[in-house]
Amino acid sequence: MSRQKRTVYYLSDRTGITAETLGHSLLTQFDGIDWNKINVPFLDTVAKAHDWAARINAAAERDGCRPIVFSTLIDDEIRSLIAQANCMIYDFFGTFIGSMEQELQQPSAHAVGRSHGLQNNSSYFNRIAAINYTLTNDDGVSAKNFNDADIILVGVSRSGKTPTCLYLALQYGISAANYPLTEEDMDALRLPKLLDPYKHKLFGLTLSVEQLHLIRQERRPNSRYASLAQCQQELDWQEKLYQRLNIPYIDTTNISIEEISTIILNRSGLKRHLYGQ
Repeated sequence: MSRQKRTVYYLSDRTGITAETLGHSLLTQFDGIDWNKINVPFLDTVAKAHDWAARINAAAERDGCRPIVFSTLIDDEIRSLIAQANCMIYDFFGTFIGSMEQELQQPSAHAVGRSHGLQNNSSYFNRIAAINYTLTNDDGVSAKNFNDADIILVGVSRSGKTPTCLYLALQYGISAANYPLTEEDMDALRLPKLLDPYKHKLFGLTLSVEQLHLIRQERRPNSRYASLAQCQQELDWQEKLYQRLNIPYIDTTNISIEEISTIILNRSGLKRHLYGQ
């Protein structure tokens, strides 16, 4: 049976991050559909709205069914023009703003770009500082700065430490460092000495031997480093280390980086450095 094909638009007068994130979360609940996803940021003039309304109508005629539209548009005239197109629109701001105005007994600002703007400068600069810290302290290159880390991720090579650290910094303003556990560290079931003072900041990552093997194969094909035997040996050693030293850790094999980061924050008790938190 052929899969259903549908077009989905993410419309925003700014970056479109909110519309895309919320819309994507909803779409994941529906199987068997091939989505043609179209991101439309900075839809901020009436002329642009007319143009995109025409494109939406053309997509409806081409597909034989109306497109899905996720919108975080603020301007009433622009929203009205899009709503007149042949589409099923899910207006995130329109859905909630009216009831919130009633509950809070005041009108909303109707200001464009607030959700990703610089109104909260401290939040923005927290993220920038965290990203700079994470980039400077990747793979243990500046262990002397570990005292300033909110958390230090440890794990064998290619276990996902760097992308997780960057996500924690970018999304949550967490100063995350990481340190690779190497084959040389396996001689004794103990931490590298430079990590001893920071044991309370450590969080371990692990994954299945099959996944580690595939990741390493892309980096160094058919090498001892990428062999199943080597991967198995290193993973067995690091999990024994985690358990012996009571280092919290997570198996990242079947979960996304978003889930990994949220689990780490939840289990470590770290607070997000965003939105005045």
